[in-house]
Amino acid sequence: MDVRGLRGCLILSAAVVGVVLGGVSARGEKPNILFVMSDDHTTQAVGAYGGRLAGLNPTPTIDAIAAEGMRFENALCTNSICTPSRAAILTGQYAHVNGVLTLDERLPPSRQHLAREMSQAGYETAVIGKWHLKERPDAFDHYEVMQSQGLYFDTPFHVRGSDEMVPSTGHSTDVVTDKALAWLADRDAGRPFFLKLHYKAPHDFFEAAPRYADYLADTFIPEPPSMYHDPDHGSIATRGHGGELRALIGTSVSRRHHRRSYADAFVAPPYTEGYGAVGPDEREAASAAYQTYLKRYLRCVKGVDDNLARVVAFLKETGQYDNTVIVYTGDQGMWLGEHDYQDKRWAYEASLKMPLVVRFPPAIPAGGVSDVLIENVDFAPTLLDFAGVATPDYMQGKSFRRVLETGEAPEGWRDAAFYQYWMHFAHHDVPGHLAMRTDRFKLLFFHGRPLVNPRGWGGAFGVRSPPGWELYDLEVDPGEHRNVIDDPAYADDLVRLKKRFARLRTEVGADDPDRAPDAQTRADMEALEPWLRRYWDDTPENRAEAVRISHEARRTMLESDAATK
Repeated sequence: MDVRGLRGCLILSAAVVGVVLGGVSARGEKPNILFVMSDDHTTQAVGAYGGRLAGLNPTPTIDAIAAEGMRFENALCTNSICTPSRAAILTGQYAHVNGVLTLDERLPPSRQHLAREMSQAGYETAVIGKWHLKERPDAFDHYEVMQSQGLYFDTPFHVRGSDEMVPSTGHSTDVVTDKALAWLADRDAGRPFFLKLHYKAPHDFFEAAPRYADYLADTFIPEPPSMYHDPDHGSIATRGHGGELRALIGTSVSRRHHRRSYADAFVAPPYTEGYGAVGPDEREAASAAYQTYLKRYLRCVKGVDDNLARVVAFLKETGQYDNTVIVYTGDQGMWLGEHDYQDKRWAYEASLKMPLVVRFPPAIPAGGVSDVLIENVDFAPTLLDFAGVATPDYMQGKSFRRVLETGEAPEGWRDAAFYQYWMHFAHHDVPGHLAMRTDRFKLLFFHGRPLVNPRGWGGAFGVRSPPGWELYDLEVDPGEHRNVIDDPAYADDLVRLKKRFARLRTEVGADDPDRAPDAQTRADMEALEPWLRRYWDDTPENRAEAVRISHEARRTMLESDAATK
């Protein structure tokens, strides 16, 4: 049976469910909660957020949910990488408290807090799709989740009650939706549901269902100018002294990066011996790679949006649409060529920001837009609030239900958001760093220190990189094109912001190894603290040390390149 045929059968079989649940909100009972998350779906690729891709209309279903509810302009992740972001959402805790610093840590059922609390509140719980948290999601009543990243086609699933992987046939986005609709049609109609619906798409390498092969085929995708020229972005920490690390830090769209680029992946031939490029002119190669990249990415996004439309149709036809809190988000942002970066990981806006739209007409007015600072640790407290559960003491996040219902932040709401990326130079050669985001400023501190235990990653994870600070005034420079750390006009702001940053670390427990839940997290926190203290003051001596480390990093990384050729 094809996808459309299956959907028709599910709609018919769910008619009874609709009769039972259609009047729930009128009786004042708990709403259903549908939490939809796509992997690496960024605000730049959601029409409701505007921007250079909005005219392509890739997300009409998500845009409609936003129009009927609230869109958040400043929803931020606390660590822009898949596994830590998912752990923060499930626990309501920062990575140094929940123990998931990197892609390698596990989240055991005892720490799958959101599912446990929802079950105790009377919800039937399920997670279907990408999980990526090592341990099985046994805190959920039902699960059908992929192994690790999963496959785009014919991916097997871990299924509750089965010791064997269960095969599937077809594109993962379609399959995950089919499974979700089947569960919704067959679930316990006497209880509200909490469903985490997680799509693998649009994670790289962006394999869409065949029916999207012609989507945008003849369209020129608008390109970000910063992909070609962005001289005032970054610092010695991200570019090296005199730009000497520019080819070695941060994987790229163009052939700038020595090891991994989309021009390398999508435009042949990429390189001769060393770093001499052959084939198309470098700007031409970057443009061709970008066009291929974006079309593949947006085809995956289109598949997600079309499948979400199937879920929306099911909820409408069964009388549950208006009694379901619908949340759509991504696990973090994603680079679509800005600053010539790919992937995520950086605390810059493109990967720090998460798309977040929420619809629930009984309580959330339509057409709302909020610029309140939201972090992904706030998701669990908010969903629990709608379920009638007070935020547990062990959660660090706060409920933003009041923001959704009134447009105003509760008294005492945060004035700064915290970020920490731990996976120094793993996979995409992004240095370890911390950041603080306020309503106007972004302050970043690249410490350059490898983790105590690099967890066996590929890349230059054992290499020190130069420490350095960056400051961006988002009010006048939302694209972060000019680092103003040395601009005298911002000297007073910098002093104030660094003091606030130090307090913020204390507030979230990032400077307290006693908050660590395990020995490995504690060891990483303890090893980093003296390093942060050493380079926190941006002195001439520390800047001179950064130059020396820059030279050393270039030499080490080039020698490593030569040894692996």
